Amino acid sequence: MQSKCLKIIKDYAIITVACLLYSFAFECFFDANNLAMGGFTGIAQVFGRFIPALPIGITVFVMNIPLMILGVKKQGWSILFTTVYAVAASSLMIDTMDALITFPKTEPLLACIYGGVLLGISLGLMMLKSATTGGTELAARLLKYVIKSISIGKICLIIDVAVICVYALTFKSLDNALYGMIAMYVSSLAMDMVVYGSINAKLAYIISDKSEEITKRLMDMGLGATIFKGSGAFTGNQKNVLLCAAKPNKIARIKQAVMELDSKGFVIVTDAKEVFGEGFGEYTNDSL
Repeated sequence: MQSKCLKIIKDYAIITVACLLYSFAFECFFDANNLAMGGFTGIAQVFGRFIPALPIGITVFVMNIPLMILGVKKQGWSILFTTVYAVAASSLMIDTMDALITFPKTEPLLACIYGGVLLGISLGLMMLKSATTGGTELAARLLKYVIKSISIGKICLIIDVAVICVYALTFKSLDNALYGMIAMYVSSLAMDMVVYGSINAKLAYIISDKSEEITKRLMDMGLGATIFKGSGAFTGNQKNVLLCAAKPNKIARIKQAVMELDSKGFVIVTDAKEVFGEGFGEYTNDSL
C-alpha cells in the first residue's frame, strides 16, 4: 500500500513538473511571439472569431468532455483524474506566469525550436504518466488505439497542423501559422523521443569463427543473443551469426569484446526503434 502511494506521489510530481515546462513554453515562446499552437485552443479561437461572445476557456472544456468520456472507457478513471489535474495545474501556472512575468519577444525561428522542444518534452512526460492537457494530446492518445502504426508524436502533429491551417485561413496570418507548424514538428520529435526513448535499442549482428566465446562474454555482460546459421557467399564457409539487442550504452563494450576475442570478427550495428521483452519495454493494449 505504501509503495503504491509513493508511486502516485511520484507520478503526480512528474506531471506537475511537466505542467511547469508546458506553461513556460507557452508563455515564453508561443504567447510572447504570437505563434499558433494548434489543438483545441486554436479551434476555440476560430469559433471565437465567428462568435465573439463565446468564451475560449469554456469552449475548450466543452470540446474535451467527449474525449474524457472515451478516455475513461478505454483506460479507466485514472486518466480522467490525471488529465483534470494536468489541465487545472497548467492553466493555473499559465495565468500566474502571465500575471507576474512579461516575457520578451524572441527571434521567431528560435522560439519555434526552443518552444517546440520544451512543449514536446512536457507532453511526453505527461503521456508516460497517463496524463494530458486535453485536446490534441488526449485525442491522439485515443486514436493510438485505432492507428497503431503511427507514433503518438506524429498523430499530434497531423491534428495540430490541420488546426493551424484552419487558424491561418480564418485569421489570415500565414507567417505565424508557418512558424507554428515548425514548432509542432519539433514538438512531435521531442515527444516521440521522450515516449519511445526508453524502449530504443541497438542491434548488433556479429559474424565470427569464435561465436561460442563471444556468446559467453555477452552473457557475462548480462546480455543475451540469438544464434543463426550462415555461410559466406564467397568462401562458402559455415559460420554462426549472433544477433544481440542491447541498450545504446552497451554497444561499445560489445565491439570491444568481439575485437578482443576475434580481431577479424565482423560486427554490424543498427538502430532498433522499439524493443519489447525481458530487459526492455513491455507492450500492453494501452502502450503508446
